[in-house]
Amino acid sequence: MKYDQRTYRQLFRQDDLVYFQVVVRQTDLHVGIRRERFSPELAYWVEDIVQKQRVLLENYIKEDPGFINALSTYKLKPGAPPIAVDMAGAAMKAGVGPMAAVAGAFAQYAGRALARRSRDVIVENGGDIYLRSTKRRRIGIFAGQSPLSNRMALEILPQDTPLGICTSSGTVGPSLSFGQADAAVVLSPSASLADAVATAAANLIQAEEDIPKAVQYATEINGVKGALIIKGDRLAVRGNLKLVPMRS
Repeated sequence: MKYDQRTYRQLFRQDDLVYFQVVVRQTDLHVGIRRERFSPELAYWVEDIVQKQRVLLENYIKEDPGFINALSTYKLKPGAPPIAVDMAGAAMKAGVGPMAAVAGAFAQYAGRALARRSRDVIVENGGDIYLRSTKRRRIGIFAGQSPLSNRMALEILPQDTPLGICTSSGTVGPSLSFGQADAAVVLSPSASLADAVATAAANLIQAEEDIPKAVQYATEINGVKGALIIKGDRLAVRGNLKLVPMRS
């Protein structure tokens, strides 16, 4: 399974939803909604949402270039757009830079907009997910070369959504990580927060012995519902989440 082909996207596809892709420069969303709600016009509408948010964020970064390179809590300039405020707030809780929340933030902005048009929505952006559902869902866990990869899934109940499910890894994908986790998965009602905390937790992992402290750190952050961390053939789970086997 290769990250650059995004074949991991098969791990969260749901048979009752129809999927489409929205790509605006580096933002690459894989979107699932109820079949009866899909139309080409809807896809263009989501693309427009992403485009507008990117323009707001990119224009702000031009005025405040320190935002994009910060690796810890960052103070915004007055007039920052809401998406930058959301990212910086999530990053402050997690103790990382604002860009650690960017993928989750875009998934969340698109997902919340779509939730007004479809009662079932899943938006994935680089392994970070916004989910709203009226039925029980299973979201598979990809952990690179770990023997635990593709072996289990998170079972998500409707009453636990909307929910952000975000994954960070030091061994998979191009995102910056200072750790060696195969997967650090964090659940929160805020996808921006889940993304930032997943990054922070993954940064703590250099060896299997680091797993317990990292999962404890993640779940002690206000707003986090649960976390799972995988390194090699070891894992730790803490908080409100349920693991089930992957369907064959």
